[in-house]
Amino acid sequence: MPYNAYQRALVGYSETPPLHGLGPHQPHFINLGLGGGGLMDDNTKIFSLVVDLMDPETREAALLELSKKREQFDDLALILWHSFGIMPALLQEIVSVYPLLSPPNLSAHVSNRVCNALALLQCVASHQDTRQLFLNAHIPLFLYPFLNTTSKTRPFEYLRLTSLGVIGALVKQNDNNTVIHFLLSTEIIPLCLRIMETGSELSKTVAIFIVQKILLDETGLAYICHTYERFYAVGTVLSNMVNQLVDSQAVRLLKHVVRCYLRLSDNPSRAREALRACLPEPLRDNTFNSLLKGDMVTKRCLTTLLNNLQDP
Repeated sequence: MPYNAYQRALVGYSETPPLHGLGPHQPHFINLGLGGGGLMDDNTKIFSLVVDLMDPETREAALLELSKKREQFDDLALILWHSFGIMPALLQEIVSVYPLLSPPNLSAHVSNRVCNALALLQCVASHQDTRQLFLNAHIPLFLYPFLNTTSKTRPFEYLRLTSLGVIGALVKQNDNNTVIHFLLSTEIIPLCLRIMETGSELSKTVAIFIVQKILLDETGLAYICHTYERFYAVGTVLSNMVNQLVDSQAVRLLKHVVRCYLRLSDNPSRAREALRACLPEPLRDNTFNSLLKGDMVTKRCLTTLLNNLQDP
């Protein structure tokens, strides 16, 4: 399959006045970040592709072209959000494949098409001026059925990975406290934990990145450490990942695992005491020394973790 989802990296509408310059007869255009004399031609082309999303006959080709070019246009997210009917059209693409999820009957062609729609949603989720609107509309919830799938075929794996990319784009921002509060009110943590256990290495990496970003927020850390059940669920999955890493030697995953444990150890009342008893032995006995050779940042994180867990 030519599509690589990882390289593309996861209800009411807010009353926001439309942007000027989106109408076909307006003489001014949004600056899409392209220089040179062909700016107006490029803008006209992108507007034409956005209009094509409204027509079921031209939508598939427009999804493909826009997903390929989305990083070239700084304000594409604004155009997608504020253009009439575009967000419902993208959601229609997502909802239309729900019947193919169970029993699993998703073809590569259909997976590619919906992943292109998800790539445009990731564009909207990433932009500072549309991210909150995206959350207010509860659009991430439309992706959860994809994250809840278990089929290991490539079309389903790409679908999960691209959906995770949209959520990852939300939590990647620095001003993500409202994002964390939204995600904690949903089932994103158990969905990510299951992917961390059973997904491909790429899916595991994005899923644990999301969990790590939630933990880095004070509200997220308090939420996970608030009950034994939540802490046990996260700790069990992390422990299983450590045992798998002894064989797989996936250094990228190991970095995230260490950072998650380190952040859990910042909770002095419950998590730190529990980790003294349940931290996996491979993190204590230098098993990963050779794997982390040269990675001073992660080695320092691991040392700090072990220091935090020393008996008081």
